Amino acid sequence: MSSFAYGKHGMEPEEVFVNELMEDLESGQLQLPTLPEVALRIRDVVEDENVNANQVAEIIAQDAALSARLIRVANSPLYRGRNEIDRLSMVIARLGNKLVRTLVTSQVMKQMFQATDEAIDQRLRAVWAHSISVAAIARVLAGQCPQVLPDQAMLAGLLHDIGTLPILYRAEDKPELLNSPALLDELIHRLHTRIGGAILKHWQFPETLVAVAAEHENLDRSHAGEADLVDVVQVANLQSHMDTEHPLADTDWSRIESFHKLGLDADVHEIELTDCADELEEVRNILN
Repeated sequence: MSSFAYGKHGMEPEEVFVNELMEDLESGQLQLPTLPEVALRIRDVVEDENVNANQVAEIIAQDAALSARLIRVANSPLYRGRNEIDRLSMVIARLGNKLVRTLVTSQVMKQMFQATDEAIDQRLRAVWAHSISVAAIARVLAGQCPQVLPDQAMLAGLLHDIGTLPILYRAEDKPELLNSPALLDELIHRLHTRIGGAILKHWQFPETLVAVAAEHENLDRSHAGEADLVDVVQVANLQSHMDTEHPLADTDWSRIESFHKLGLDADVHEIELTDCADELEEVRNILN
């Protein structure tokens, strides 16, 4: 039994928290994170097949920090060509519209993972670090799935735990949750996938990405056909939790379909990523 005082209608505070949050979500009253204007414009423009690199560059040029970051990425070991470039239009041409969208999203999302309360701020930073790790692993794993684009897998990895944001934002005003880390962990584990799917729908992201946020911890998930984006992120997420105290750390991989879909040996306790160590580190660098 909880040590907290009982809330309204005899419910414990954590149940009040869950019920209020889910009621607000279902009624459309839950305050969801908002993507900044530049991210929305970039996302929309890169979907237009008639848009050229100069037009994309014009939008990005309005944000000096974002421009500088994309130039650094274009000249990083992962993407650089024979010559260093410093013109945004050339950067866009080298990286491609889809990767630019991912990098813009990562830049603006990082700013969301901050809070005024120190305990919540630490948690948000930890979630962001985990998201980067999953994004890097997912990008590498996508190399084994011709039907999954590596840059799309990277974006999906970044977004998979976005549902933790409203929970932690709201927990800032709940001392009983801040003083009970285990309880807060339980609530996040219980709620974040449903809320994550709602956020990405609210942001009008494709259904494939909505499914990643909503289904990546559904270990009983099964579907016909080849591995998809959810499979890639699910495996990356489980790999990232290895040797931690996370509830998923002790999962029996042999019973999870996504490992078989990717052609991985589920009998081992860790995916062999040694050959990809440099790529993983470089992806983490460009995202962070």
